[in-house]
Amino acid sequence: MSQSAKEILMKMKEEILSEIIDNMKEESNGSMFELGDILDLACDERNRELSLLLRGRDREKLVEIEKALQRMEAGTYGYCEICENNIHENRLKVMPFARLCVPCKSESEKGEPKVKRANQGVIYKKIIPMDNEEKED
Repeated sequence: MSQSAKEILMKMKEEILSEIIDNMKEESNGSMFELGDILDLACDERNRELSLLLRGRDREKLVEIEKALQRMEAGTYGYCEICENNIHENRLKVMPFARLCVPCKSESEKGEPKVKRANQGVIYKKIIPMDNEEKED
């Protein structure tokens, strides 16, 4: 399992890095010719924030992949970091960088908030609609 898991992790890493590079190129090319009204700018800003959030998640996933590769080298891959039991093979197939078995992961998530906006650094800006039309009395 460990050799195929290593191959899967390396492939995931390559795909994430490639996707990040492609997104950065696309953003830099697209932003060179942007002109528009306030709604276009607000939409573009929201898309940039979403892109940054996704890249943040990709960075987190890369860190987890690197840690999994280090655990492979140390011989601790596939063992839960809390209870030290084997992580079920099906879980590792779905999430090859898993550090916790399902029961320990479930227990650890009980204390986590459902929405982590503040921890993820996402700031939502209130957009005030501008009414340029004259109001009739």
